[in-house]
Amino acid sequence: MVAQRILLTLLPLLPHAAAAAPEPPLSALTVVGPPALVFKAGRDACDRADVPDAPARAFRDASGAVALYGMHYRNRALRGPDLGHLKLDCAVVLDSGEKSDPAAYDDRSWITATWTEDGTRVAALLHHEYQANEHPGRCPAASYMACWYNTITAAASTDGGRSFRRQSPPVVVAGAPFRQEVDQGRHRGFFNPSNIVADGTWRYVLASTTGWTRPGSDQEAGVCLFRSDDPADPTRWRAWTGTGFTAAFPDPYRAVRPNTATCRPVGPFPGPVGAVVRHRGTGAWIAVFMAKAGDGFARSGFYWTASRDLIAWDSPRLLLEGATLYDDPCTATAPLLAYPSLLDPDARGRNFDDVGDRALLTYASLRTEGCTITSDRDLLRRPVAIRVWP
Repeated sequence: MVAQRILLTLLPLLPHAAAAAPEPPLSALTVVGPPALVFKAGRDACDRADVPDAPARAFRDASGAVALYGMHYRNRALRGPDLGHLKLDCAVVLDSGEKSDPAAYDDRSWITATWTEDGTRVAALLHHEYQANEHPGRCPAASYMACWYNTITAAASTDGGRSFRRQSPPVVVAGAPFRQEVDQGRHRGFFNPSNIVADGTWRYVLASTTGWTRPGSDQEAGVCLFRSDDPADPTRWRAWTGTGFTAAFPDPYRAVRPNTATCRPVGPFPGPVGAVVRHRGTGAWIAVFMAKAGDGFARSGFYWTASRDLIAWDSPRLLLEGATLYDDPCTATAPLLAYPSLLDPDARGRNFDDVGDRALLTYASLRTEGCTITSDRDLLRRPVAIRVWP
């Protein structure tokens, strides 16, 4: 997922909103304390695959203990009695098969969203990368970015997140309406789902796409809002079209007919959303993401924006300045910032999808060597004060 920094150059600002959308709320987020170390790869890893490589996702299991995901494609969880006392569990909860058949959707997968109602049965959304450059004959370009074909797939756990399994064949939650050999030369598909959040009986998630052009189906690049009434059934996710949640993006290897549905991108997001949470006092939604300087962003770093309906969002404001994963590592003078998330230790929801007036900005710090982003990474957290005006 390191190469997702290049998404920023391809995803323009797309502030679309429904005609009747309410005005976004006023909000203020302020970092109010120094960073604290949660996980250090060189000290705490079980093997070389253990590095922070996705935004932190957490839930409380049936016993009340916390499981947190956000590691590499050999997926493991950090576990502990609460967010303040986490340690990496060396048991692999979901491995990646690195299979050469793109229709198997088992090349490299990251757990990037989870949802549980009872702490035992857990639904997961996976960021699945088919890296065709690693499979002979699958991509003549032989480079990661040119051959990268991405989908959002599903997995499930029945043991509180200690193991996850995919269905056979795997369920594609969101995929481009063409197979992996099409449009090679750029990265394609759906990427990096946010955490899942609840609003009444509905569950929502934000996912980015680089878009495509097809006869009768031109998908704009941006961030799509998906909704479901049952995350345990991954076939029920539908994306916002501008008028309703009706767009589906099924498996192009098994679809009965070509998919012509498209989503209407939402928000001022230049790339994937790190996390979205609901402020308990006001009901406002707050999203955090990373951006590099340029294209409407004065400085590189983590930004936040707020919304009342997940569709209309206010202007982003800088939360934490610093070069990010989207910036040029060759010029980095400090570790890069990446994968922001907001987690409130006192969240009332089992899935940490709500925050009060304080939360923990949880993120990765990535060290560089020359022009290389290394596996020398830390998972950090910093306290943030939150204020939202009704």
